[in-house]
Amino acid sequence: MRVATWNVNSIRQRLGHLARWAEASRPDVVCLQETKVADDAFPEADVRALGFHVARLGQPSYNGVAILSRDPIEVTERGLPGAPRDLQARFLEARVATRDGALRLASVYVPNGNPAGSEKYAYKLAWMERLAAHVRALVAAGERVVLAGDFNVIPAPEDVHDPEAWAGDALFLPETRARFGEILALGLVDALRAVDPRPGLYTFFDYQAGAWRRRRGLRIDHFLVSREVAGAVRSVAIDIEVRGWERPSDHAPVRMDLAV
Repeated sequence: MRVATWNVNSIRQRLGHLARWAEASRPDVVCLQETKVADDAFPEADVRALGFHVARLGQPSYNGVAILSRDPIEVTERGLPGAPRDLQARFLEARVATRDGALRLASVYVPNGNPAGSEKYAYKLAWMERLAAHVRALVAAGERVVLAGDFNVIPAPEDVHDPEAWAGDALFLPETRARFGEILALGLVDALRAVDPRPGLYTFFDYQAGAWRRRRGLRIDHFLVSREVAGAVRSVAIDIEVRGWERPSDHAPVRMDLAV
């Protein structure tokens, strides 16, 4: 099974890119973030024409997550549990069938949190606490878990082109990284780092300051998988060339091959 994650930075603007990339990469499941469209305006017919079933959770202009699957899926959570009044569309979870049993697979879009010290940063940390609580419950129930998405977390210095330049950013603050570590400590594995320890593997290149041309990137798009799933990870790759297409998202797709 090939699972992919991609912050598309507007599904309507990047629909052609999605079609081109999906034809080349042939993913079985795709988790999208920043679809930036309300549910009733999601281009479902166009995505279905690419061969996918569609589950989505959106809002106008901001955020938005979706799960695309070659086979039917069962949505299990629309929104991250723990705060019923939080209407930001950042978490969508589904049960996905495999030959070895079902996966609980979620498309995750963690808040950015900048500027550090603001209400936005407090929301980011609280959101990550809620994610940890949900993961704890899934692991305790014996679920096989895949969290895929834009976590807005730089886990380690080797995941950023210039650690000193990002020292005060919400994505790289010690408290942010500690919360990420706490989620991993619940029984999850950073799938890319389980198979490839090399530095310089980036998934995001800002539109500003020639970041893409200069290859000044960050690794903030991740697969976090439960230990039962980690043993089935065969490869994780970043389709970095997609970032160089005309009018691209500032994120590149990441794909993971599982022997499940």
